[in-house]
Amino acid sequence: MKHARPLPAYLVKRYQGWKATTFAENATWFHKLAEDGQHPRAMVISCCDSRVHVTSIFGADQGEFFIHRNIANLVPTYSPDGQHHGTSAAVEYAVTALKVPHLIVLGHSSCGGVKGCYDMCSGAAPELEVDSSFVGRWMDILRPGYERLPKGDDDTRRAALEKEAVLVSLENLMTFPFVKSAVEDGALSLHGVWNDIGAGAIEVFDPEKSAFAPV
Repeated sequence: MKHARPLPAYLVKRYQGWKATTFAENATWFHKLAEDGQHPRAMVISCCDSRVHVTSIFGADQGEFFIHRNIANLVPTYSPDGQHHGTSAAVEYAVTALKVPHLIVLGHSSCGGVKGCYDMCSGAAPELEVDSSFVGRWMDILRPGYERLPKGDDDTRRAALEKEAVLVSLENLMTFPFVKSAVEDGALSLHGVWNDIGAGAIEVFDPEKSAFAPV
């Protein structure tokens, strides 16, 4: 691979610092993780956004979360068409192989992917409408959420669409037969969470009230 390059020096130094401190002080724990395999307590589907740090938000230890990240924390509908489906594969593995008891969809404030969907659906981003746009075709998953937005100003509607991204994903998860079966059997519970990055706050979806509520 002639185009590959060595890691940036700052990453090498950070790794060396981690190996000499965190790893060295917990070597037995890391050895146990390697020998015993993973037994995560939950799967978290979150956004690729670099500001969303799932393990920090929930104070999770290594091996505790099975994490899948994609643009705008979206889950597509169940589509067994023989093509490549990274998110669906991660969900399948978590539910059928790892048998996680909880599956959390974590959205967040100021989401660039959600903004792209809003702009595309409102006609302000024609570049996302072309078939060659990977982002645009991925954000098509969120179109149903855009279509049920309440009337209002753009900022309010964009913020509402961030939470719709969580809800659309939860709805789509239930189109997967193995997810639906696990939920109905009581082996799996689904959770919707939205993170306000600037405030360091989270809101959790309450299905009885059909609304997000602060924790």
